[in-house]
Amino acid sequence: MHKKKRGKKLLFLLMGIACWILPLFSVQAQSIYQFDLEGDIGPAAWRTVKNAYSKAEESKVDLILIEMNTFGGMVNFADSIRSRILDSPLETVVFINHNAASAGALIALASDRIYMSKGSSIGAASVVDQSGQVLPEKHQSYMRGLMRATAEAKGRDPKVAEAFVDPDVELPSLKQAGKILTLTSSEAVSIGLANAEATSIADVLAAEGISNPQITIHQITLVDRIISFLINPAVSGILILLIIGGIYFEMQTPGIGFALVVAVIAAVLFFAPLYIQGLADNWEIALFVAGVVLILLELFVIPGFGVAGILGIICLVCGLAFSMVANDYFNFSIAAPGMLFNSFLLVIASMVTATIVMVIFGKSLLKTKAFKRLVLQDEQRSEEGYTSSRLNTELVNREGVAKTVLRPSGKVEIDGKWYDAVALDGFIDIGEDIYVEKHENYNLFVRKRRTS
Repeated sequence: MHKKKRGKKLLFLLMGIACWILPLFSVQAQSIYQFDLEGDIGPAAWRTVKNAYSKAEESKVDLILIEMNTFGGMVNFADSIRSRILDSPLETVVFINHNAASAGALIALASDRIYMSKGSSIGAASVVDQSGQVLPEKHQSYMRGLMRATAEAKGRDPKVAEAFVDPDVELPSLKQAGKILTLTSSEAVSIGLANAEATSIADVLAAEGISNPQITIHQITLVDRIISFLINPAVSGILILLIIGGIYFEMQTPGIGFALVVAVIAAVLFFAPLYIQGLADNWEIALFVAGVVLILLELFVIPGFGVAGILGIICLVCGLAFSMVANDYFNFSIAAPGMLFNSFLLVIASMVTATIVMVIFGKSLLKTKAFKRLVLQDEQRSEEGYTSSRLNTELVNREGVAKTVLRPSGKVEIDGKWYDAVALDGFIDIGEDIYVEKHENYNLFVRKRRTS
């Protein structure tokens, strides 16, 4: 009898100890912040991660869960995401649902635990250009260092992480010599890179020992969608075309009108999302503005077209191109390979397209009723001696004097009245005698009067 009583007491004691110890081995996280990381790793993905982590930390959740499916993207944005995950006080779990290639592998390695769906893969992180060609050693060396450092920070094998980038790393049981490492889900689990295979988010939570979790799903806002749309290269190209076209048409018409409004709005829509994304900096916007100012000075103040005009074009092109590429002032090594070249190509192609459109359709557009309603035609008051140059064949062959520098546009005075005029000679200095050769598009076209 005494033995039975002692046995029961011992059993109750062990049960009590178990109830006290077992919770120590279970994950206590119950509040979870979840978001998806899909598609290319770029500005939109970086914005999503920044916003998600900020909201998760403000809410003081226990765990961040990322469902990933990506073939990679820009190294600089992947590095920013990696750093944000490593710096966060919250634990991060990544569920690779199909793919974590290249930049995706780097981000996954920064997490605390990795789960993979069956049939998914991770690896192949060599740095390539836009055409898929492997870039020189300096790019690979930087990526190898990132992979090693990230793996070491989370207690994973740095040699495996390095093999994702370097074909020369020897891992006989996993890859052949000269091949980049890519792991299947079962291989990743077998070497301890991933924690387990899972078929769904529910399986991941079960593996984490979490029951009845409070899950908050990150919401992509309308502003996020608009910014992602505006930073699309195709949309950026259209905005550049509108900027150049708006400036051109504004210079062809007196006063401040619709064309200038279009150019300003297009410039705001071009630079604002890039500035918010951390791509465009103040100095790049200032460079663009300086380019516009130099071009205007060359056209309306400085005789001829020389140094100021050329510098203006260079500043304008560089301001637009640099704004689309991640850089530390003129250090573009942190940008994705080929991005700087592609950026300049986009800007130049948009400007050439705008020029072609202006040459072909410019005169026709200026004559349309819709354009005339949108643009202020009169710049100065008639009671002050100014008049708009309405179609008047009587002015043809009349003589006058240049009242401003014509480069080629400006003002001339004929019989005491001022008119908008364009110099067919390209440049006419203030005070020079002129004569009217023709009258088109609400402008007089004049030449220098020859002296015998």
